[in-house]
Amino acid sequence: MKLTDVRDHLGDCHRCALSESRTTLVFGAGNPKADIVLVGEAPGAKEDSDGVPFVGAAGKLLDSMLARISLDRSGIYIANVLKCRPPSNRDPKPDEIETCVPFLFDQLDAIQPRVVGTLGNFSTRVLLGTREGITALRGQVFNVRGWTVLPMYHPAAALHNGSLRPEIERDFLRLQEFANPDRSSA
Repeated sequence: MKLTDVRDHLGDCHRCALSESRTTLVFGAGNPKADIVLVGEAPGAKEDSDGVPFVGAAGKLLDSMLARISLDRSGIYIANVLKCRPPSNRDPKPDEIETCVPFLFDQLDAIQPRVVGTLGNFSTRVLLGTREGITALRGQVFNVRGWTVLPMYHPAAALHNGSLRPEIERDFLRLQEFANPDRSSA
């Protein structure tokens, strides 16, 4: 299945109540053949408006973290667990996650990345099928369906707690190591 097939199957989704309050469905963006996919939780207000993931304040920080490891959005793919913004940026509900997760896995199956960076609790829990939180799982490496999965802090965490920025920078350096295994041994 191609990424365009996944998008076509999703259509103008009305499979859960989030479709009633969203402005725009946010499918994902970037290189459909990327070695690296970053997965967040759900679109925020700016993403809901623009239809592109990570374009708000957390997205600006994400862009700067990517630049630090010589990457940009054109070389990776960015998606979220949910494709629609929860009202008032509340946490996703279990039924919303259950509805959207098959599309996320279809996206990943279509892209076949080498590395998946899960940004924050929700994407980490979904991809790893666990209840453990990001703090306990960060720094570990998992294999899920042939993908190397690296749990990472969400960039928004540094916006709320500036002391986490060095940790987030380390997460991105680790992402670079796994994305470019030849370069890290040189």
